[in-house]
Amino acid sequence: MTSETNATEIREAVRRHYAAAATQLSAAHSTVASCCSACSDDAAGTSAFGSACYDDETSRLVPGGALAASLGCGVPTAVADLRPGETVLDLGSGAGTDVLIAARRVAPHGRVIGIDMTPEMVELAWRHASEANVTNVVFLQGFLEDLPVPDASIDVVMSNCVINLAGDKNVVLREAARVLRPGGRLAISDVIADEDLDDATRADVALWTGCIAGALTHAEFEVALAGAGLTDIEITETHRVHAMASSAIIRARRPGGAVDEVHR
Repeated sequence: MTSETNATEIREAVRRHYAAAATQLSAAHSTVASCCSACSDDAAGTSAFGSACYDDETSRLVPGGALAASLGCGVPTAVADLRPGETVLDLGSGAGTDVLIAARRVAPHGRVIGIDMTPEMVELAWRHASEANVTNVVFLQGFLEDLPVPDASIDVVMSNCVINLAGDKNVVLREAARVLRPGGRLAISDVIADEDLDDATRADVALWTGCIAGALTHAEFEVALAGAGLTDIEITETHRVHAMASSAIIRARRPGGAVDEVHR
């Protein structure tokens, strides 16, 4: 269990790291290290993070600057089954890459909300939305532990390599469940730690900004999702990102809505 003090320290370390990344991207219009600064490419030499995760068709949906600024470990929009008219929330939206992709898929009447705790990233995301001429988006500054979103207002919650960075994942997942409508879906990419992740790595707070130290194991993620009241939990590991961790697609659902009605 992460103490409140440690969670605050972790959040501040992560905030500083990503504020600096956003400033670097804005100034140089270039890429920075992926979210997982502690991670290396896979054995085949293929990058496991950032723009390399997106196929050519998806890449064409966003400006080059937004794609180059991607710091994630997967493509949550590829598994979220987004539909026109839906309202989508992206946790830790960063430079806006996944928000812009999702916005194209829920258009014309749907919208996407991006939440990020750094004003620098929010500003960068708005710039990318303007460059892409995408108007059905909004970017808000806020914390994942206290989302500035009403109860039961979201059809799909997604995130990309972000929840592992939170000091208290249980609170974040409860917040995600709170804002989902009955029947709403969670579809995220995140880092899953191996069961035997060593204590030295866990203890290194610097690695929280590099994904690994804060990652849950497969079993821990299942418990946290269920504890948040989510059901239909699926965790599928996709590729190795570290000697002791993998990227995974995590899906779940808030009970209720049409899906449950047909089973009554």
